[in-house]
Amino acid sequence: MGNTFGRAFRITTWGESHGGGVGVVVDGCPPNLPLSEADIQPDLDRRRPGQSALTSPRRESDTCRILSGVFEGRTLGTPIAIVVPNEDARPGDYEELRTKFRPSHADYTYLAKYGIRAWPGGGRASARETVGRVAAGAIARKILRADLGVEIVA
Repeated sequence: MGNTFGRAFRITTWGESHGGGVGVVVDGCPPNLPLSEADIQPDLDRRRPGQSALTSPRRESDTCRILSGVFEGRTLGTPIAIVVPNEDARPGDYEELRTKFRPSHADYTYLAKYGIRAWPGGGRASARETVGRVAAGAIARKILRADLGVEIVA
């Protein structure tokens, strides 16, 4: 699994499920696009865990914070860094997995590829890793609407 995707619109996701937080760096966003956390938050709210029996029971607000690339509500044309702190990280819940691998999970493949793995919650191989992709998608949607008039409704 790579951490960086795209060419003209390039994203790099970072962070682990039970670390300090997760996030994304978006490069390739044009300057002067109006952008704030309020543009991104509704999409993060839709993917937030704990909303159904089918998702993680973790209680995360998934509140995003734009760290760079935006000034006075407009993009600068420089990389945009976004962080979402982990508020309900419980690495101790995974102590048993320190020496075991979960079936159908990427735990073993990470160990085989990198020689190390973050066993609490699967580290990078966690659904929590999608936070950065969702935030980047919200920005991409805004660019498509502003530049091309494309409306994403799904």
